[in-house]
Amino acid sequence: MTTEPNPTNTPTAEPPAAAPAWRLWILLVWHPTLGLPVDPVAVLGVDESRQPAERVVRWVPLVYEQADPWRERLGQTTTSEDIERWIAHSGGACSLEPADVPEGALNLTHAADLVLDELLAEVIPALPPRGDG
Repeated sequence: MTTEPNPTNTPTAEPPAAAPAWRLWILLVWHPTLGLPVDPVAVLGVDESRQPAERVVRWVPLVYEQADPWRERLGQTTTSEDIERWIAHSGGACSLEPADVPEGALNLTHAADLVLDELLAEVIPALPPRGDG
């Protein structure tokens, strides 16, 4: 005898939650020894699902002067238009690179912290000394 499953008793898989509209960027400045804007000074996180967009900035320790160009650009808020403008004008003394949202990030701040931790552990130690004193 064949029984058909009862649709009211069949567990249904919940649809996956909508992916957060988080975008992460690594803010870079000119590295005097390498002659390229590859020196990370901060991680910028933007959640565009909120109005106004939520912004998180995590600064690399001990790079206050080097990060001044980004401090001047960031101001009070950051919009998608700002980011697009910075991308269009990158390649000089400042640049920015997109970063993936780390798996397991609990919120935007946590995501930015995880990216910063990776920069501090792997990327920054691999760069040669700045040679700027």
